[in-house]
Amino acid sequence: MKIKFLLLLLLVFFVAPITYAQGVKSGQDPSTLRDPDLERDSHHNLEVAKNYFKLKKAYVASLKRCEEIIAGNPNFEKIDEVLLMAGQSSLWLSQNKGKQKPEQYVSFDGGEKKTLTSAQFREMGVDYLNKLIKDYPESPFAKDAREELRLLEPAKQQ
Repeated sequence: MKIKFLLLLLLVFFVAPITYAQGVKSGQDPSTLRDPDLERDSHHNLEVAKNYFKLKKAYVASLKRCEEIIAGNPNFEKIDEVLLMAGQSSLWLSQNKGKQKPEQYVSFDGGEKKTLTSAQFREMGVDYLNKLIKDYPESPFAKDAREELRLLEPAKQQ
């Protein structure tokens, strides 16, 4: 009887805590882990995209850099700023603004070269801005995205 009691006591004090601790997660959440080299590369691409966007009004080049960041580093610490710039670049290309022609934006579907229509650029821009607002509602760039979408509303009603 004493042996059974001792075994039960051992089980409660030594085995139970081990099994209880198995459900505990340790370490950082994988979605927040960032590769320093990838972050550095994304920062560089963002700076280049800003230069194209603000100084050169080269919205095709800016959009391509932003898309590279979005595809390659979706957890980038400044992804909200990237989404805003991608959205604005797309919308402004749909309106034929800037120094680059929208036809310069080329993608490849299989072996076929493809360009986008104004409506497709507009839809892509709206998607980027909506993603920014949905995923990062507290971002300072979300306000700019909301304003950009608000400016589109009168054009929709015509």
